[in-house]
Amino acid sequence: MTTVKTARELFQTAYANCYTWDDNFPGYSASVQVIQGTEIYQGGICIHRNMNIEVTGLKNEQVEQGIYTQLQDVVSHRKPAPFEDSYGNYEFIQKDTDDTGAVEILVRSDSIDSYYKIRGKQFCQVRREIGRMSFVINTYTNLDTGSGYLATSYDAIFRNMETNEIKSMLKFEDTYEKIGSYYILTRQIVQDCQAQDNTKTEFNYLNIKLIEPAAI
Repeated sequence: MTTVKTARELFQTAYANCYTWDDNFPGYSASVQVIQGTEIYQGGICIHRNMNIEVTGLKNEQVEQGIYTQLQDVVSHRKPAPFEDSYGNYEFIQKDTDDTGAVEILVRSDSIDSYYKIRGKQFCQVRREIGRMSFVINTYTNLDTGSGYLATSYDAIFRNMETNEIKSMLKFEDTYEKIGSYYILTRQIVQDCQAQDNTKTEFNYLNIKLIEPAAI
């Protein structure tokens, strides 16, 4: 007899299947290279054990902020958080199933509603409305680490809700490598599809080293 999962159970299963670092994550340092057209920027980064982020050595403030924002996104997705702490008080409502078999689930909180699509045990879409803007993130491919999955190609589309006009469309390609016991982002290519020249920005993380505990 097949047991039908509730919307909450479907969401929790996909949530548990996302790759995160464990409580022993030591942090890491790396050099960073950013390529934008003919411009190349170089510097250093460090994600500490407590998930604080440092970006150093960049001579361009906008590029430095771009790296910091990217690493904030990395940390927010890799930082482990118990399901009950993050979603324990939320309401889960199952909606339609599309032609690909992806199930849409409305996740309702006191402040905002979010729509997720789950295919199998993986999130393949998230949709949210904030003020007059809405965004949709579609995931196309994933890396199975054996202890959770990582999105490797996806896009993010931002629209004006009043006009339905696309304000921004970004495509991402992410590459990960296993350093010690941890999968770490080593390369990301971001394509701005709204720009006239389809601007691409490439982030490369090199010389990645896990932070050794201080000797006592």
